[in-house]
Amino acid sequence: MSKIQIITDSMIDVPKDIVEKHNIIVMPLTIIFGDKEYRDGVDLTNAQFYEKLTQSEELPKTSQISPNTFMQIFEKALGEGKEVLCINGSSRASGTHQSAIIAKNSLETNKIQVFDTMGLSFGGGMFVYEAAKMAEEGKSLNEIINRLSKIKLNVDHIFTVDTLEYLKKGGRLNPMKATIATMLNIKPILTVAEGLVEPLDKVRGSKKVVGKMIELAKQRGKDFEDKVVGISHASCPETLAVLKDQVLRELNPKEVIVTEIGCTIGTHAGPGTLAIFYIIE
Repeated sequence: MSKIQIITDSMIDVPKDIVEKHNIIVMPLTIIFGDKEYRDGVDLTNAQFYEKLTQSEELPKTSQISPNTFMQIFEKALGEGKEVLCINGSSRASGTHQSAIIAKNSLETNKIQVFDTMGLSFGGGMFVYEAAKMAEEGKSLNEIINRLSKIKLNVDHIFTVDTLEYLKKGGRLNPMKATIATMLNIKPILTVAEGLVEPLDKVRGSKKVVGKMIELAKQRGKDFEDKVVGISHASCPETLAVLKDQVLRELNPKEVIVTEIGCTIGTHAGPGTLAIFYIIE
């Protein structure tokens, strides 16, 4: 049993098998549809969420985790004699990381480390997976933090959305640009830079998207033989299967982790989102 308790938030979309294997605590953000609140992944499964999202007139809102909630979880882990490593999704996308910092400062102990991945979805999850493997090997909290700091801003995100509607509604994209792209059947390929979504490339028509994503990964990630590649999808298992097949065939990575894009990220990206994540070393 590792003496380090890894805690993360639901923005990071760590797959259930990794969560269970490494005894990771996932703190849910809150999803608000109208006047109803749901804890991401607890009161609402991903499937239920995407069904609600496509039927809802208004875009749901997301609400960060409070400092108080973090404090309770931190105190419980400390009480069990563990050190705490809290790894959060991008501080530029949510106030959740700040809440964790406030909780840590209130507890005045050197047994808690809070890390801002500046990543979204499994782009942040790559750090959790890396930390979990190191904790399992008996590495110290400092050694893990050093490794995570070294790869910070080097976790590449390459993703595409099926429709720009959600990014537009959520104020993550210029509405005029979104309208033009939709009319021209342009599929954007996006990345995360400095913790925020940025355009990377675009293709016409959805058939070319996966090929373009692979091509970009080859350019940006170079050699994949020693790499772990994360791929994730928002309610589009068929396209995911195509992506996985091409990742295995063309990139030939050491390991592929498949994960679903949960409610928090899904609110802004929408169903049909597809992503590749890996570390550029």
